[in-house]
Amino acid sequence: MEVGVDRSLCEANAVCVGFAPEVFDLDEDEELVIAPGAVPESQVERVSQALTGCPKNALFSRG
Repeated sequence: MEVGVDRSLCEANAVCVGFAPEVFDLDEDEELVIAPGAVPESQVERVSQALTGCPKNALFSRG
């Protein structure tokens, strides 16, 4: 599983960071940063929760 973001929808409210801080973060400009590559198996459940919990539906799964 890989994760992407629609930057036109993302408001960087950090809900995803709360679910999976190992995968999601905000940079110094308050832009969402997603760890590169496939989501580690140990984080798939948390990332799935972040995808469904995103208030702007800005996150999506790629594969």
